Amino acid sequence: MNSTWKQYITILKNVVKPALGCTEPICAAYATSVATQMLGEKPETIDVFVSDNLYKNSMGVFVPRTGRVGLAIAAATGATGGNPDAGLEVLAKLTESQVSEAQQLIDAGRIQVKRETTEEFIYCRVVLKSSQHHAEVTISGGHTLIVEKRLDGNVIFSLDSSLPKASTASICDGVDITISSIYDFATKAEFDDIKFILEAKELNIALAQEGLNNPYGLEVGRTYQKNIETGLLSKSLDSDILIYTSAASDARMGGATLPAMSNYGSGNQGIAATIPVVKMADFYNADEETLARAFIMSHLGAIYIKSHYPPLSAFCGNAVTSAAAAMAMVYLAGGTFEQSCSAIQNTISDTSGMICDGAKSTCAMKVGSSAQSAMKSSLLALNDHCVTKQGVIAEDVEKTIKNIGRMITTGMPNIDHEIIEIMAS
Repeated sequence: MNSTWKQYITILKNVVKPALGCTEPICAAYATSVATQMLGEKPETIDVFVSDNLYKNSMGVFVPRTGRVGLAIAAATGATGGNPDAGLEVLAKLTESQVSEAQQLIDAGRIQVKRETTEEFIYCRVVLKSSQHHAEVTISGGHTLIVEKRLDGNVIFSLDSSLPKASTASICDGVDITISSIYDFATKAEFDDIKFILEAKELNIALAQEGLNNPYGLEVGRTYQKNIETGLLSKSLDSDILIYTSAASDARMGGATLPAMSNYGSGNQGIAATIPVVKMADFYNADEETLARAFIMSHLGAIYIKSHYPPLSAFCGNAVTSAAAAMAMVYLAGGTFEQSCSAIQNTISDTSGMICDGAKSTCAMKVGSSAQSAMKSSLLALNDHCVTKQGVIAEDVEKTIKNIGRMITTGMPNIDHEIIEIMAS
């Protein structure tokens, strides 16, 4: 295997991984679990300082195993029952008594959450105090990327600033990667080297089934399923994609105790990169190897597109994740590389106005909408229809991706600020 392909696999393994609960509040839970381990005893007070974007994406989402919403319960349960060795699955073994203990801390006013001005989009600093000690953990650049630890004011760990920081935002820096090279890797790599990606199907389909079996959030998936059963809607590949993606997000945002296979720090985006591709593969009776190759296109393609702008912003990441999924869907349908590029162009033209106003139950609607756009766009592409030179869509896919990055990076910060201020008020 050549060195570039090895880099692609490293990227995938770093940012396509299981996560229990929305990754923004889980970031705080992870930080407090590490700080509690440093203290060697349960804290008496917890102060949490987060970036605006992490604050925004934590306000309205349920924390798994708690039945509660927000950063306070996430931070508190990280301290009372989190496993610091479990990364994004830090709360996987949380018990009811630990949740009760965490709620007591909140009720006693011992948990404080504040916004902190920082240039980092993913930033969380926690300060925990016990009767004997105080511990501080700072995460910056990635949801589990610890850059500093302090115990009783003394720095006991600091990430070497002379080394490249493995932040989510810089994951593709210095890597020779394009849509063409991703397609080449996906179609030519040895199956044994990429079959690890198939775990995405297992986790995200299980999450979708959980969302169909039980009421979470707006019950978007269950509602569509119910109306198919009554005959108001017809069962089809398109409806299957909508139902399963929405149901998985319903469960994800509703605090289900199952992990999602995340993409670029987002469970919803992992769902958007996985489930439409699974449903298209099922329709064409694709084998596991073909599905794995399609997953490489959707997951790595999504990572590459999103590397052109900040990891948290006013833009809904499902929009471009679904563009990469559309690329993979065309491949599964027997389309050409050129048609796969057309599918990306078509999807972005449809979804480029989708904003992010925080992680919450309505994310299930956006995940479903973007997945349907992927379906629509792949059909257009397979029939040789492609959006070009219209709006932010350029004459070729690489220029379009750069345009989207520019629009979000330089054009949307003020929108993001206003969204956060509206939510905070």
